Amino acid sequence: MSELTLEKAQIIVSTCLKFSRDSKFKPMGIVVLDARSTVVACAIEDNSALRRFDIAHGKAHGCLGMGIGGRSVEKRILERPHFGAALAHVFDGDFIPVPGGVLIKNANGAIIGAVGVSGDTSDNDEAAGIAGIKAAGLVADAG
Repeated sequence: MSELTLEKAQIIVSTCLKFSRDSKFKPMGIVVLDARSTVVACAIEDNSALRRFDIAHGKAHGCLGMGIGGRSVEKRILERPHFGAALAHVFDGDFIPVPGGVLIKNANGAIIGAVGVSGDTSDNDEAAGIAGIKAAGLVADAG
C-alpha cells in the first residue's frame, strides 16, 4: 500500500486551496502524484488560466523524474541549459523546471510523491504546496 493515500493527497489539495485563498493568490491548479507519477488527486479552480493542470503536472513530474525539488531542478537547468533541453525531450515535454514542484517525503526521507502547484508566482505556488504537504503530516522538499 502506498504511503501517499488518497486521503493524504486530498488533504494536500484542500490545504493548498485554502492557503491560496487566504493569501489572496490567483486561481490555482494543484496536482498530487505518487512515487510512480500517477495522479492521486488534483483540483483546478474556477477562473484559472488555461493549461493549469498541465503546468502543475509538469512541475511535479519533473521533481519526481529528477529526484529533487523544483528549486534544485531550476538551478540545474539554469547552470546547464543543454541538459535542460535534453530533459524536456526525455520527459516528452512534461517538465516544468521552476519552483512550485515539491517532493513529498515520508518521515524517513523516502520520496513518496510530489505536488505541483500553478497559478500565481512560482514562490507562492511553492508556499501553497509546502503548506499542503505539512498539513498531511508529510515532509516537503522544495529543493
